[in-house]
Amino acid sequence: MKLIGLLQGGKGRNVDALSAECGVSRRTIFRDLEVLRGSGVPIVFDEERLQYHIPGTYFLPPTYLTSEEALAVITLCHELGSDGRLPFYDAACTAAAKLENNLPQEMREYLRSVSGSVNIQLASRNPLDGRHEVYRELVKAIAKRRCARITYDSFSEGETITTRLSPYRLLFSRRSWYVIGRSSLHRAVRTFHVGRIQHLESLEDAFHLPRSFNLDRYLKNAWQLIPEPGIDWKVVIRFRKKVARNVAEVLWHKTQTTRFEPDGSLIFECTVTGLQEISWWVLGYGDQAEVIDPPQLQRIVSERARRMVKLYQQQTAKSKSADAPTDQRSAAG
Repeated sequence: MKLIGLLQGGKGRNVDALSAECGVSRRTIFRDLEVLRGSGVPIVFDEERLQYHIPGTYFLPPTYLTSEEALAVITLCHELGSDGRLPFYDAACTAAAKLENNLPQEMREYLRSVSGSVNIQLASRNPLDGRHEVYRELVKAIAKRRCARITYDSFSEGETITTRLSPYRLLFSRRSWYVIGRSSLHRAVRTFHVGRIQHLESLEDAFHLPRSFNLDRYLKNAWQLIPEPGIDWKVVIRFRKKVARNVAEVLWHKTQTTRFEPDGSLIFECTVTGLQEISWWVLGYGDQAEVIDPPQLQRIVSERARRMVKLYQQQTAKSKSADAPTDQRSAAG
């Protein structure tokens, strides 16, 4: 490792200098140079100066990490990259292994004793099987500012569409990867789920990222990912005591404010661009959440709750009907 550092640093060194720096014979230096070459390291020999060196871009420069920094980086790489926990980040495991192998022995032993006790559990996510190539091409297109033609299974249109996309950003939100960019079909910036891209063709057409584009500005105050047309809504929700502390402990939205009431309930307030996404969140708390304002959100939640009750009433009726003959036979017996 010391030899590699010497060969990559500066303008090069001759065998005598390398021998003196490493404290070994010239013969050992020649042998080690051959070992490095055999391992694929590009050793360059300057015949005029009789010096050896490694191109400066071949290896990353040495990085000196504290044990806390190393633990954080290695744990994150292992946890996010293993078993597809974060789709397309399997290379993170390889990076963690390389980093770990280059740490001092004492630090490696410490990290191995601690890292097994640290785990990261991500929420349910879409593994995006079979979309690795699509993701890779999107990364290239964003880096090179090149357009792509995509065939997309659109939920909003209810059909498969084809559009030329100028990809601005890749975003992992909650459960999956999304690409945000200008669509020629819609003549506007849109959000596309990577898992629904059926086919992607890289194009040579260049695009310019507008200076005015900003991800936060595009998402506005969307509850999660999709800003809806129209005004922003001030939302007020009362959570019962049973779930109040659970809700208050989490930063659900950048605009949220919370306050506890004397009875232990929680008043949750936020400002959102659209009511559809937040309505599903409210429904997830069942009878422990009550929408105070606006009335429009009350109606959305109420209508969906009504449909849910109707659905289960029908299921219960079918179940009772199916069980009736069995009960009758049991009574007759």
